Amino acid sequence: MTYLPKPKLHHPSLACNALGYTRRDYEGKISTLCAGCGHDSISAAIVRACWELAIEPHRVAKLSGIGCSSKTPDYFLGPSHGFNTVHGRMPSVLTGANLANRDLLYLGVSGDGDSASIGIGQFVHAIRRGVCMVYIVENNGVYGLTKGQFSATADIGSVSKKGVVNTDAPIDLVGLALQLGATYVARGFSGDKEQLVPLIKGAIAHRGAAIIDVISPCVAFNNHAGSTKSYDYVREHNDAINRLDFITPRAEITVDYAPGELIEVEQHDGSSLRLRKLDTAYDPSDRVAAMTYVHERQAAGEIVTGLLYVDPEAQDLHTHLKTVATPLNSLDAAALCPGAAVLDKINAALR
Repeated sequence: MTYLPKPKLHHPSLACNALGYTRRDYEGKISTLCAGCGHDSISAAIVRACWELAIEPHRVAKLSGIGCSSKTPDYFLGPSHGFNTVHGRMPSVLTGANLANRDLLYLGVSGDGDSASIGIGQFVHAIRRGVCMVYIVENNGVYGLTKGQFSATADIGSVSKKGVVNTDAPIDLVGLALQLGATYVARGFSGDKEQLVPLIKGAIAHRGAAIIDVISPCVAFNNHAGSTKSYDYVREHNDAINRLDFITPRAEITVDYAPGELIEVEQHDGSSLRLRKLDTAYDPSDRVAAMTYVHERQAAGEIVTGLLYVDPEAQDLHTHLKTVATPLNSLDAAALCPGAAVLDKINAALR
């Protein structure tokens, strides 16, 4: 972590969002990561997404584990709540906090070591339970804090900076999330902010388990010719499956026109949108097809980025558990302890 605050002075010409905040109001402390680290680009994307959505920083709870990635919550959304857990245990702490106060936006930031190794069990259960969260994995394929050993997401055949060849099969966190039932699954690249920002905005708006695996090159230990998670390799092998934007909810605009047809649609701001329907083979609403596509492109040596799967009708853990609408931390003693008669009824139902 760092204890160096950024200057509070803002240039008067900086643009403000709907809350009257500038983008600087969503920043944190000065980063101590290596210059050029992909993680800092992800932090900047989070700042931009939250600023554009006009999210009140104090309504965000950001949680992390251990690793270079887990330092980054100190570098964005300074006025928000924050909790740095022990190695690999962030998902369970996030789950508990979410159950206690459902009114906050939960943003979990982890790394490939934190989530795919020591914390993989926690990662698995948070997803399958449908915890309403934005879970961002800053994936660089190495343990940067301990000098560049391969992590569990490193590809077979990738070469370390010291010339060691990885022989272990990688864990694909995107494929795992799809299999476990995550209802918003995406992969991004820290070097492509125009794609990453809409992915983060979509995850924030999603009511369920939203997972974004972000390839984030480690400039110190994993940005050389033998790495499959370097800037050059990802740019050369990136298969972007969709062009993305995020639109805040308003009254629905519907159209019905045939493939190949050109129409004009008036927008909420009075502007006109010209649409030509194109045939596309990719459907982000098909979970099985998404899993198949990811594996097919991996076999071809490509890294698929974009929105891989989304379920717009997703339900979260509170729905599954039938919790009350009031956050549990706001309930009074009478609501939390309804008496012996209610307890006897619950115990009788379990016999």
